[in-house]
Amino acid sequence: MAQLLVLSATADPEVLPALGLLPHRVRHIAAEPAALVNAPAADLIFLDARKDLTGSKSLAKILQTTGLDAPLVIVVTEGGMAAISHEWGANDIILETAGPAEIDARIRLAIARANDRGNGEELISASGVVIDDTTYSAKVHGRPMDLTFKEFELLRFLAQHPGRVFSREQLLSEVWGYDYFGGTRTVDVHIRRLRAKLGDLEAIIGTVRNRGYCFNLSKDEQEAVAAL
Repeated sequence: MAQLLVLSATADPEVLPALGLLPHRVRHIAAEPAALVNAPAADLIFLDARKDLTGSKSLAKILQTTGLDAPLVIVVTEGGMAAISHEWGANDIILETAGPAEIDARIRLAIARANDRGNGEELISASGVVIDDTTYSAKVHGRPMDLTFKEFELLRFLAQHPGRVFSREQLLSEVWGYDYFGGTRTVDVHIRRLRAKLGDLEAIIGTVRNRGYCFNLSKDEQEAVAAL
C-alpha cells in the first residue's frame, strides 16, 4: 500500500475516480505553491492537469526546483496529452478515465523506477547516447536532444533492454499503455523521428524484419557484455 498525494486546483477527490477502488492511502491538497510548504510525505504524487495545463506545468516546474523525491504522475484528458513534454519533469502521465488495474500498475512501476534511481541507476549510457531519467532528458555525443515525451519514453525503454527485439504491439503496450487505441503506425512514426534526432547514431535503433525494433549496442559494448 502506497502513500499517495493528489494535487488539484479544487482538491477534487474525483481526479481519478478509479483510485478510490484501490487500497492505497490518498491525501488531497490544493494545487497551489503555498500548499506545498506543508504537504504531507508521499510515495507518489498525482498532479491534476485536466482543466489548467498552463498552471499545472508551472506547478510541476516548482516541484522540480524544490527537489521532489517522489515520482510525479500527470493526470490529463485525452486532448491534453499532446501538451505534456519533458519540461514538466514528470515520471508518467495517465488519463482521468484510467481503470483501477492500470492506475495500480503505473503506481507500482513509477515507485519502482524511483527506487532504482535512488540506487544510482538514473543514467543510461550506451552507444554514445546518455539518458537521464531524473530530468527526462537525453544527449547524443554530449548534445541535448529535443525529444517529445513519448519519444523520450520510447528511447529509454529500448535502451533499458539492449539487444532485445520488441514488436510494435509490445512497444505500444509498454510505452503508450495497453488502453491506447491508436494503430501500430504510431510506433513507426516515433522511431523515424528518433532516428532523425540521433543523427549519425540512428543505427542504434535497429529494425528486425517481420519482428520489430531493438536498441543496438556498439561492438565494444557487445564484447564487454559477452565477457561478463
